[in-house]
Amino acid sequence: MAIVITGYDLTIDKLVRVARYGEKVELHPDAIQRIKRCRAMLDKKIKAKEIMYGVNTGIGEFSEIVLSDEQIREFQKYLIYNHSAGIGEAMPEEWVRGAMVSRVNVHAHGHSGIRPEITLTLVEMLNKGVTPYVCKKGSVGASGDLAPMSQIALTLMGEGKAFYQGELLPAREAFKRAGIKVPGLEARDGLGTINGSNVLTAMAAIMLYDTNRWLKQAEIAAAMSMEALKANMRVLDERIHKVRGFPGAIRSARALRKLVEGGDLANFKIKTRVQDAYSIRSTPQVIGAAHDAVRWAWQQVETELNGVGDNPLFFPEDDVQLSGANFQGSPVAVPMDMIGSVVTMVSVLSERRMNRLNNPALSQGLPPFLTKGAGMFSGLMLSQYTADMQIVEQRILSVPASIQSIPAAADQEDFVSMGMNTALKNFQILDNAYGVLGIEFMAAAQAMDFRDYKFGTGTQLAHDVIRRYVEFLDVDRPLYKDHNTMKDLVKRGEILDEVEAKLGSLDWIDDDFNKIP
Repeated sequence: MAIVITGYDLTIDKLVRVARYGEKVELHPDAIQRIKRCRAMLDKKIKAKEIMYGVNTGIGEFSEIVLSDEQIREFQKYLIYNHSAGIGEAMPEEWVRGAMVSRVNVHAHGHSGIRPEITLTLVEMLNKGVTPYVCKKGSVGASGDLAPMSQIALTLMGEGKAFYQGELLPAREAFKRAGIKVPGLEARDGLGTINGSNVLTAMAAIMLYDTNRWLKQAEIAAAMSMEALKANMRVLDERIHKVRGFPGAIRSARALRKLVEGGDLANFKIKTRVQDAYSIRSTPQVIGAAHDAVRWAWQQVETELNGVGDNPLFFPEDDVQLSGANFQGSPVAVPMDMIGSVVTMVSVLSERRMNRLNNPALSQGLPPFLTKGAGMFSGLMLSQYTADMQIVEQRILSVPASIQSIPAAADQEDFVSMGMNTALKNFQILDNAYGVLGIEFMAAAQAMDFRDYKFGTGTQLAHDVIRRYVEFLDVDRPLYKDHNTMKDLVKRGEILDEVEAKLGSLDWIDDDFNKIP
């Protein structure tokens, strides 16, 4: 069944299903009626020559210039031409598709004043796989993601370029092959398509979906390292975390317990230290803090997905149009800056555990650098270098973008969110995080092979998945292939999928809290 767009219940999961996996969408009949009602009000006001920003005025610094009747329709075309000012390579299609479904959901509220043909064409493009070519860079995350959204709007005029069935085509040709009619742009249609932070919000939604999966894999890698390092598993006792009260830590401790269940360490059959180092003992608190950050960001992004990010806004029930700043990307940029930081934080924790696996002074009897031939062989010594380099890059990228505003448009637009910078750097941070975690997985699996006790059901399964792709390091070999293989394995989430298929979801629902992503 198609995902029905109502304006009010678009979730991150639904957006990813449409953007990444190509599920069909359908505009709810009530939403169509709201769009028509709003457009009728707009047409009436245009005939009455009521002054409305971006309809019969210029925009930005030119908002005080009133357009003639002859200029109103042409203005939308030149607006889109002028704002199609991005730069760089094409965005991944899933980012663009996510922005399109997000914009359709804005229109569904019936406050944007566009013609229903515009929204329905976006729906048809999603369903038939026509994806506009959009440059990665150009948006400052306020007044909407104007540059990238304008490249989407170009295709509604039969201009620009679009991907269709794996081929980049002139937009008009892509529409023709897909059997889509080019709707053109009339009064308000252009600005009503572009004036919201839909690209950075779609990117944030996809980032959160992937970050949640990555954090669960971080727990799997942590559980493997903890078992390999003979960790004291009493630190996972739920009572410890419940008395403090943070949902993320409670969740993380539960996940870790589930992963090590059935192993000798979980059953206290192995002698352990009274207290382990922080990188072991604090794992539920640190990953839990990241879970709590994701939970807040998830709520913020879903609020934005189901809100009306546009300007001006039209209220047919009151016969009024109001101009404000609901295009401002800060409500999404601020939590997403935090998400980049917590992914970096958990990556640092991963590297610290990998360090303990390598260091014979800290590894509870494991051979130096996890090799049987220390001196002749260097084992995983250089794997740590690779992890460290990626973490330094993550740290550089973790500087918040939401404090970096540069005024534009002759100081009319004198504070912007820079949320697109946040969105772009977050994907770079996450890309490095896949690599860092892949190296910990590889080291933990190597360490487990040196132990002779029983591991948890979940950690043993994760080890076995890794061994399908990366062999035990008996003698030194070039490791770049293994590093890239492990990075790809983490990115695909195959370890997570197999572990959850066996143990059940590492997400959880508690009576005391809402569902925690």
